[in-house]
Amino acid sequence: MYAGGGTGNVARALSDIAISPIEGQSGWLVRNALADRLGAGAKSEGTRYRLDIRLDDKVEGLGQLSNDTITRERRTLRARYQLIDQQDGEVLLDATAGSDAGFDVVNSEYAVIAAEQTALENLSQEVADQIVTRVSVRMRDTP
Repeated sequence: MYAGGGTGNVARALSDIAISPIEGQSGWLVRNALADRLGAGAKSEGTRYRLDIRLDDKVEGLGQLSNDTITRERRTLRARYQLIDQQDGEVLLDATAGSDAGFDVVNSEYAVIAAEQTALENLSQEVADQIVTRVSVRMRDTP
């Protein structure tokens, strides 16, 4: 898969992928992480492949005290993505990726917001890594 380094078949194919816009802050984070990993992946025209992604971002309470106070939350980020060959419209890959992170809910509202934001940033990186790995394997097998 890594044969040829940055000039190998897989690296060239990855740089020929356009990433469709993704809604929301989580979409912005995932799209930027993907663009970093794919090289020229942020371009939208003149590419052979297109990566379409839909995200599901949730925060839910886990731990609960007897007075119904939430003490722990979990943030989950899931992505459904398709790699499409723009020459013939064929879907080359239809898959999902996802991860989750837990954090404590404390008395400081600022600390909780910071923990939620940090969790989202980390999850975006993890989901982007999963997507790039699956796409790389698929591109390795593409003639």
